[in-house]
Amino acid sequence: MQIERNIMADLLSWKNSIHRKPLLLKGVRQCGKTWILRHFGKMYFSNVAEFNFDKDKALASFFDGTYDVRRIITQLSTYSNQQILPQETLIIFDEIQTCPQALNALKYFCEDAPEYAVVSAGSLIGITLAANEKTTGFPVGKADIKTLTPCSFDEYLRASDPALHRYIKDIPLEPLPEAFCNKLKAYLLEYLVIGGMPAAETAFLETHDYNQAEQELDSILQSYEADFSKHIPAKDIPKLFMIWQSIPAQFAKENRRFFYGEVRAGARAKDLEDSLQWLFHASMVRKVEAVSVPESPLAAVADRKMFKLYPADVGILRKLAKLSPAVAVDGTDIFSDFKGKLTENLVLEQLVSSGFDPICYWFNDTGKAEVDFLIQDDRGVIPIEVKSGLSLKAKSLKTYRAQFKPHIAVRASMQNLKLDDGLLNVPLYLLGELPRLLSLAEEK
Repeated sequence: MQIERNIMADLLSWKNSIHRKPLLLKGVRQCGKTWILRHFGKMYFSNVAEFNFDKDKALASFFDGTYDVRRIITQLSTYSNQQILPQETLIIFDEIQTCPQALNALKYFCEDAPEYAVVSAGSLIGITLAANEKTTGFPVGKADIKTLTPCSFDEYLRASDPALHRYIKDIPLEPLPEAFCNKLKAYLLEYLVIGGMPAAETAFLETHDYNQAEQELDSILQSYEADFSKHIPAKDIPKLFMIWQSIPAQFAKENRRFFYGEVRAGARAKDLEDSLQWLFHASMVRKVEAVSVPESPLAAVADRKMFKLYPADVGILRKLAKLSPAVAVDGTDIFSDFKGKLTENLVLEQLVSSGFDPICYWFNDTGKAEVDFLIQDDRGVIPIEVKSGLSLKAKSLKTYRAQFKPHIAVRASMQNLKLDDGLLNVPLYLLGELPRLLSLAEEK
């Protein structure tokens, strides 16, 4: 089963751009980077020429010496026994981070042969980019960089129920019929258990068996931990494992703020920061930094030393926490049992997939009030309070609104869609529509 990805629209815009540069696609391992590039090639190009630098080490020899792009194209065409034509062939360089010469060659594809469509991907390409972005050989300004995330709930809904997905794309700013709400809640429950990894979603959608999805998630976690041992210095491996395995405990605290001392007694930032940055650049975790005075731009007022840490995928968080999918199979109230932990992660994922950047959180100096997320638009900062159940008590959001008087505030909950005196209640299953709903709300 194929899951249509929203990034396809961005890839098509890239293909048709007169300013097209070689494309670097980064993202957490097994979120579907290679698959989406192959699918994109089949959909919009006459043929695809794919080269995997991890599987075929001999490919590196074509990039030794001078970077003569025409020579490289001729050699790759001969080696793969297929024509590579300008505009008509999509060239895929997979696992490009294992061949620095090929990564550096992208600069010359941009300068000397822009008519060739070149895309690159790699499971740990974010780490390579972070390590090499200041070196002279890195193609700074000569490559377009995009990020693929795990499937959003919007993408999962489209695969599960195309008609219902089409329906919510045009809904006005008013409550949905209860029958639709019930269906959307059921799909959201599935997504919270399965998460957004394409292999896990496909396994469930084809079988409707949570055990099949569970096996895929087990395999993904094993591949993540294998990367720890394969790609980082031996002295840092224990620290990386400790940080990774501490995430559920860090996340379960009432105050979700990340503390290095929770990873290892007495540890400080200088002891573990490098390992944490590795997880961040591998797209395995996201940082949400604190803001005490919410002003736009948020990036200028964020406290980089105070942050919360979220796994890139809600299904991975559930697995890390060793929470059984039986909570869904048995009909347990997942929103109550998980005390909002999965829900908060879900909300962040939907905000990221909707293009909001940066995303921060707010706390006041007394420590008695905290708003889960802050985003920004052209009119200023927008607070978002997450409520995992039906209770709508939100004292922190009330405190925030009284103090800062935002032009609009958002409450993400299981209640129906509603706008009331500047407070927009968005059901958790409609967060993929947040940009459009905010526009509608701000027009009123």
